[in-house]
Amino acid sequence: MRLLKLLAIGLAALLPAFALGAASVRQDLQQATRATPNLEHGRELFLQCVSCHGGDGAGQSNGNTPRIAGQHYPVLLKQLVDFRHGKRWDFRMEQQADRHHLTTPQDIADVAAYVNGLDAGGERGIGDGAYATEGAFIFGSDCAGCHGPSGEGNAKKAVPRLGGQHYGYLMRQMYDAVDGRRLNLSPVHKDKIKPLDFEQVRAVSDYLARIEWEEPPKAPAR
Repeated sequence: MRLLKLLAIGLAALLPAFALGAASVRQDLQQATRATPNLEHGRELFLQCVSCHGGDGAGQSNGNTPRIAGQHYPVLLKQLVDFRHGKRWDFRMEQQADRHHLTTPQDIADVAAYVNGLDAGGERGIGDGAYATEGAFIFGSDCAGCHGPSGEGNAKKAVPRLGGQHYGYLMRQMYDAVDGRRLNLSPVHKDKIKPLDFEQVRAVSDYLARIEWEEPPKAPAR
């Protein structure tokens, strides 16, 4: 009984910190969303990202870093804020999104708008094509309702564009979702991906990687 009381006291003490953290996430995202991006400043900030993402934002075809050029602006905002506050894990991105590199929500808006406006072309990493047809069926049945029939996502709802993303990156993110390493994903992702076997994960990833990445809506800029 005494142990339960101590646990309850400890949890109660942590609640204000959790609430403060959630409030900080919301505040940063709201401020970044309301900001009018400065593309020239965003270009300057992006110089610290090119060593991983490349000057064109195409990432690495082996999937070590994602293709971010032309990704929806609200998606880029949310991911940067999530990295900043530990809601999404990657030690490289957590460092780059901190307040030493992106000092204010305005900085987040600036670099996100610049990346959103980059040419979405470039080489893509794809699979061997053996399972792409099966991947199209699985994606159409389980994922297209939110991500769109061609994996185009939804800018207004901050649903990311998946079509045209690197095969290896897509595979890794799907396994991260199942293993609980993508804290900012809704539980529905784990529920839909967990029943898939290795070949089916390959299939969905390869199908999506082969879709053309069309021109996205641009962020307003000054």
